[in-house]
Amino acid sequence: MRTIASCYSEHAIKLSDSYCSGPSNRACLSPSLIPSIQKAVTCIYKARLSDQKQFLITLNWCNNLVGQGFSINFSNDLSSSSFKSNAVSQQFRNNRGTRTFELCDSRIEVFWDLSRAQYDSGPEPINGFYVIVLADSELSLLLGDMEEEPHVRKLINGIPVAKFCLVSRSEHFSGNAVYLTRVQFCDTGTAHDILIKCSAEDEGSRNPVLSVSVDNKKVIQVKRLRWNFRGNQTIFVDGLLVDMMWDVHDWFFNPSSGSAVFMFRTRSGLDSRLWLEEKNLKNKEQEKVEFSLLICACKNPD
Repeated sequence: MRTIASCYSEHAIKLSDSYCSGPSNRACLSPSLIPSIQKAVTCIYKARLSDQKQFLITLNWCNNLVGQGFSINFSNDLSSSSFKSNAVSQQFRNNRGTRTFELCDSRIEVFWDLSRAQYDSGPEPINGFYVIVLADSELSLLLGDMEEEPHVRKLINGIPVAKFCLVSRSEHFSGNAVYLTRVQFCDTGTAHDILIKCSAEDEGSRNPVLSVSVDNKKVIQVKRLRWNFRGNQTIFVDGLLVDMMWDVHDWFFNPSSGSAVFMFRTRSGLDSRLWLEEKNLKNKEQEKVEFSLLICACKNPD
């Protein structure tokens, strides 16, 4: 008898189904599709120190009038603290630096260097940078590709490493109803290209259709979108159940706003218990961390 998991696995997204190659996901787009512009990215990381203290680290990447910039915020159940920095070549002092402050009896140190950062079309650097966070002398966040640089190795070598992971990512777009991003749903998984597109069902038709593709494989299609402007479906990616939710109400009924929301959220250990063997259920539930990707989309008027 077939198991429920085997039935769902027929619709799983597999690496062998990917048609993409190279570091850029733009290779997946047809030349006739012009993706929307990514305006801002917000990533939330959870860090747990050896003494079980926990912090949420929120990193915001955005475009401003003078170039790309970022802000970082630290919070726990009691208080929060933040600072901002602009990565602009004309302001050399803000391209790199350090900041130290206290948060709930913990010493927080932040080190960053964006002076050689390279960007794609969005505000988030793709290489040539680092952002390091130490909390009570434990490595609580490491971003970028410069960990082998001597001054970076000097900062992080020989110090305890806290448990930290990405728990949420939000992206803000504006432009056409074509949204392209790349996401990794879990630490042990691979990065996947996500393409969300809203277009007419047929040439000259006014019936919009919403389609969602993962690695060039269409996994969701919603017809008569004007009447199905809110909904959710479930896909199976990297052995995880991922709920995809959409709300495009304002695209049709509040054109002055013209905004929509798409969310991808992995299920927790309890929600995914059908796919786990009973004897490993408890351990895997403790290790499993929910992750969500939120896309806020502003569409140009038709």
